Amino acid sequence: MAMPGSGSQPSASDEPGPPAVGLPTRKTGSGCLLSLVSALFGSLAGAGIVMVAAMLVWGVPGSEQPQRESADAEVIIRTTDEIGFAEAVAEKVTPSVVNIGVEAVARDPFTGRLVTQVVGNGSGVIIRSDGYILTNDHVIADAETLIVSVGVEELPATVVGRDPSSDLAVIKVERTGLPAIEFGSSDELRVGQPVVAIGSPFGLDQSVTTGIVSALGRSSLAERAGAAVTAYTSLIQTDAAINPGNSGGALTDAQGRLIGINTLIQTGGTAQSAGVGFAIPVDYARQIADDLIATGEAIHPFLGVSTMTISPAIAGRFDLSVDSGALVDNVSPGSPAEQAGIEAGDIIVRIGDIRVEGVEDVFAAVRSHQIGDVVAVEIVRGEERVTLRATLGSDADRR
Repeated sequence: MAMPGSGSQPSASDEPGPPAVGLPTRKTGSGCLLSLVSALFGSLAGAGIVMVAAMLVWGVPGSEQPQRESADAEVIIRTTDEIGFAEAVAEKVTPSVVNIGVEAVARDPFTGRLVTQVVGNGSGVIIRSDGYILTNDHVIADAETLIVSVGVEELPATVVGRDPSSDLAVIKVERTGLPAIEFGSSDELRVGQPVVAIGSPFGLDQSVTTGIVSALGRSSLAERAGAAVTAYTSLIQTDAAINPGNSGGALTDAQGRLIGINTLIQTGGTAQSAGVGFAIPVDYARQIADDLIATGEAIHPFLGVSTMTISPAIAGRFDLSVDSGALVDNVSPGSPAEQAGIEAGDIIVRIGDIRVEGVEDVFAAVRSHQIGDVVAVEIVRGEERVTLRATLGSDADRR
């Protein structure tokens, strides 16, 4: 995937670590919007944080597997002529979606004193009644203090675990008996089905918008300052209005079941909703959340290749036999890729059922599987096409 305006081709590895040169970037600007550039989506921005203190200059420097709980799991929404599905979903779900206030120490430009200010906000979803809240990592990444609005209470929250590579995080408030959301399944989604987005756009907590599933399976990469590459894989696209502050909030189906975590918007250069928003699928998000609650870390499937996107120009320059794919420029020693026989100079054109046209597809294909899965990797080596079989490992082994 080439960056617009860039003369270089991106290169990336499927293992955590410093991002490769040439990847799209998501930057934190004075509006504290986390932006990324993507040739797949155009201009995307994290929908997470709204600045409310623009005058200030600041710098933000359990062994047992928890049981999943759903306080409203038995609730079945039935709509009538008097009450539409959006109203019913709002009544059911809004208690489970919280506003997250981001506080940081800043210097008052008038007095010169250091003061603690709320500098932004995002959203979160209560996933367990004992205080665990799922949100986006970019919402809480630079916070010194987190304040969560639960009903009429404002409670301090602590970070349980972060996973910048998936842009997910779990925080916790010290309360029990909270209204945990009911989980749905993103595997069962269909394009065109109605959805509801709930969050805190521009700090307006418990705002509700409606739309449909516009598309499925969107994927992209982003680079965040000081973080590894974030792989957004199999995103849900929706036309439900998502704006800055919605990040970490809930995308639900018509029954009020969580199907995604609202994360990105396509801005068209305005940093506001253009009717194209993206959510991380709940099945993937729930798996990451369980890892973070259990161990404080998340693990991901790992192949062990560093690749660069093949373009027609590169193919012509090096007289390659294909004009798209992911050129392997490095294979990690001892990795599943090396054990499968993948070599530097090979061009990956398919992983499992996913056609590989560039770096993003390698990430998406690997992340769509589980650790231990055996996947077919089709490569072009010289003039030959070869299918190898790789057993995916864990990126925890590479840390």
